[in-house]
Formats: sequence, C-alpha cells, structure tokens
Amino acid sequence: MENKPLRKIVLEDGTQLYGTGFGTNCDKVCELVFNTSVVGYQEILSDPAYTDQMVVMTYPLIGNYGIADDDFESKTPTIGGLIVREYNDSPSNFRYTKTLSEIMEENRIPGIEGIDTRMLTRKIRNEGCTKVLITSADTPLEEALEALKEHDLDTDLVARVSCKKKWYSRTNNPILNVVAIDLGVKLSLIRALNKLGCNVTVVPHNTDAEAIKAMNPDGIIISSGPGSPCDIPEVLELIKSLIGYAPVLGVGLGHQLVCMAQGASVTKLSHGHRGGYAVKNLLNGKTELTSQNHAYCVNCESLNGTGLEVTHINVADNSCEGARNLSKKCFSVQYYPESAPGPQDSMYILENFIAFMREEKENA
Repeated sequence: MENKPLRKIVLEDGTQLYGTGFGTNCDKVCELVFNTSVVGYQEILSDPAYTDQMVVMTYPLIGNYGIADDDFESKTPTIGGLIVREYNDSPSNFRYTKTLSEIMEENRIPGIEGIDTRMLTRKIRNEGCTKVLITSADTPLEEALEALKEHDLDTDLVARVSCKKKWYSRTNNPILNVVAIDLGVKLSLIRALNKLGCNVTVVPHNTDAEAIKAMNPDGIIISSGPGSPCDIPEVLELIKSLIGYAPVLGVGLGHQLVCMAQGASVTKLSHGHRGGYAVKNLLNGKTELTSQNHAYCVNCESLNGTGLEVTHINVADNSCEGARNLSKKCFSVQYYPESAPGPQDSMYILENFIAFMREEKENA
C-alpha cells in the first residue's frame, strides 16, 4: 500500500486528518460522533439510530471478528460511516460470513482507518458534535469547507428508517401481544420480546392511534430511533393518544417522546451518550452498565408536575435515564434494555414491563 494517504476527513473548523479508506469510496457529509464500546461494531453499523452519523470508534481495533448474519439490528444499515484507528480485514471468527468492509461497500458506507481517534474523540467531547466530510486526500480544503457549509443535516430520519407497512414477529406459545411503533427499532429488541413470550406487531411511525387500538395490544413499545424528537410532532401526538390506553414502554428516542407527551422537555447534549455508560436505578439503589446511543436527554426538572418520576440517572452527568408514571401505566428508559451489544444488566426492564402487562391483563 502506498505511504501517501488515500482519504481524509475534514471538520467544519478546518481540521484535516488523513488515512486509508475501506468500505465504499465516496464523498459524504455527516454528523461526527463517537462511541466508546469495546465490541459490537456490527450492531453499531446496523443500528438505525446512527443514520447519517459518522462514528468514531474509540476502541483501537475494528473488524477483527467480521460480520455474522444473525447479529444485524436492521436489514439495511443507514449509518453515515466509520472512523477507526486500525481496521482488520482478516477476521478470526467461526460465525463470520463477510468482512466489515464488504458489508459497508454493499451499502455504500465509507470508512477510514489510520486516524488518531483518541485526539478526535477528545475534540468532540470538548467542543461538541460537528459536521464532517470524508473525501479524497487531494480534495482542496476550500472545496471541502464549502461542501460542509452547503450541506444541511436531514430531519426526516425517522420517516426514512421506519418500516413502510406492518410486519409480525411471532413466538411459540405466546402469552402477550405487543405493538412496537417503529421509529428505527432494533431487531434485538424484537427478538428479546419473542424470547420472553410476546408476539410482536411492528407498525410504521405514522400509523394512527385507532389502527393500533384495533389490534387490541396488551402493551405498546415506542422504539429507539435517529434524530431529534422535535422533528416528529406527528409521533408525539400519536403517543399522547395512546398513553393510558395500554401499558407503554419507551426506549431511547421513544423515552424522550413518552416524557414529552406528558409535559416534559428535552435538551441536546454537547456530544451525546454512545457506548457503555453506568446508570443508577433510583428505585433500588443499584448501578448497572448500559448500552446507549442518543444525542438528546429529558430534563429531570421538567418532570415536576407531570405525574412522571425519575427512575434512573446517568452516573457521569446525572441526566435522566428512566422515568415512569404508574397512574398512566407508562415507563421509559433512555438506554437499550435488550442489551445488544451488551452488557446484560438491563433485561429486567423488559421482564418488569411484561409482568406489568400480565397483571393488567389478568385484572381487566
């Protein structure tokens, strides 16, 4: 391979970092974020909540266990791209079917290796998220900065990743029927619900409330997804009409919307929470490790007078990680309870929700 770098990334402040490309060889402008996970790059690659985001992986070696067919979180990855310190294109894993670069090339996702990811992560942490351009190493800086200036980040992300028609995921001997409103749902959440005895009907984000009620669900899940909750007012109105009808669980973006539907407000974090984070459960005092991916958080103070109470907080910054309103049969968490890709501390969220649905069903 030539010593001359083949690709580079350019930030809005003029920072240029050079490296070698993998995946597809295309120019792309995205939002620049970082993820602190040690494993799980396939789940990150295929998580719809990363739509149009260029993700800096803080773990230095990426690609070493390849891609396994059973581990995708969506059928078509929509991530903006990957920035890594070292890329390994010779996986060692009996389950792997393709390399990471092959999957990225198939889905027109660019990647770059050889970047000082520690420096870049510190820059994002200290200065906040910014737009980034991945391009050829010989692209003039002035041209790159003009491309960044002219590009507006999309706000229709949920509409792009949500399913276009309802679909079903059934299990043997089901005990409950759950409707999942797809804002960018992860397939591991559906699989986890199936394992716990739930048939799941996944519906598009723009499904109307009456159609959902006609399905007579035992519970409703508002899924995680990309972007700002303020970009999807129609989903907010949908949730308002469903709260109190059946038990509701919000996850990720769904957590923010469930809280907003009851009067709370949200704030954008400077660099977001993406990767593994410690969360304290205020109901039992225990601390658990969680998998997260979000740019916005619910303001704890805004829950006052809404009927909601904070149930979980982030240990690092005390931001709201969970809330509930028992009188309206409503629960939500900011992180991923299905714990993919790990850790395994949060499955009790789904187990508790299922126990609550069963109790409600028995008392109906």
